[in-house]
Amino acid sequence: MKKIAILISGRGTNMQAIVESQLPHEICGVISNNPSAAGLSFAKAQNIDTYVINHRDHPDRESFDKALGNTIAALQPDIIVLAGFMRILTTDLITRFAGKIINIHPSLLPAFRGLDTHQRAITEGVKLHGCTVHFVTPNLDEGPIIAQAALCVRPDDTPQSLADRVLTLEHEILPKTLAWILDGHCTIVDNRVTLDPSIINDSCSFQR
Repeated sequence: MKKIAILISGRGTNMQAIVESQLPHEICGVISNNPSAAGLSFAKAQNIDTYVINHRDHPDRESFDKALGNTIAALQPDIIVLAGFMRILTTDLITRFAGKIINIHPSLLPAFRGLDTHQRAITEGVKLHGCTVHFVTPNLDEGPIIAQAALCVRPDDTPQSLADRVLTLEHEILPKTLAWILDGHCTIVDNRVTLDPSIINDSCSFQR
């Protein structure tokens, strides 16, 4: 059994999806930078240890990331999941846990890095939109892509309706990708993720 640490900032619905997927691994802790994050209540109800490292208690990103990194290190996780964690990590923290941090991003990377992805997708008139699970590197939203899920953008979509539909995809693809990593089905080669043939056809899903 391997250990998973999950970082959240708000509702924690992707964290909840991981918990409800009942992976044969231990969620060793849920950490939030926001003491009011609704996801903390869900984690506590599931008897998962929770930790709050409030970024407002620290004078800069470096001191916050040092405290965050020490909390993560004490848990000794095999994988760290950014599941709606709304803080940009410093290079030092990412280097400290190199190859162990994954993120779920609400766009089909490399398109629409950063924020406001759904509004930007509508503004640009793209026909496909979705989400990406990738390894985290110091360059924002540029880490090696592990898996993606896509849907068609509807003519009547609003940023909110698109966000809601993409979130459903996130809940599906994140636990699945996490299982592949922990079960040893993917490796990073030359900054690209290589998947086992047994799962490669399932690494990109599509909904109409």
